[in-house]
Amino acid sequence: MLRLLAVFIGVACLAGCASAPVQEMSDARQAIAAAQAAGATSATSPDFSAAQSAIARAESHLQAQEFTRARLAAMEAKRHAAAALANASAQHSDAPVTQPH
Repeated sequence: MLRLLAVFIGVACLAGCASAPVQEMSDARQAIAAAQAAGATSATSPDFSAAQSAIARAESHLQAQEFTRARLAAMEAKRHAAAALANASAQHSDAPVTQPH
């Protein structure tokens, strides 16, 4: 009985990992868009460039139905985009604020 339960749990985990990483892809795209809106560009931010490369890899893996690799690349894209957003926000907060007259 215990062996059957272990096999069932293993199959359930594999089935969960085998699905398309829709949420991870969406999260990564939103994080990239937020970084871009904050002023990050490929020219000014290595993290933003890395995020764009990682999401492109994720999309390629998704097309090839390599869902685990797509999920990992999407999570990498989100991490890089978050770093790009933090850097862009920090750069904007360091800029002098002009007051309207």
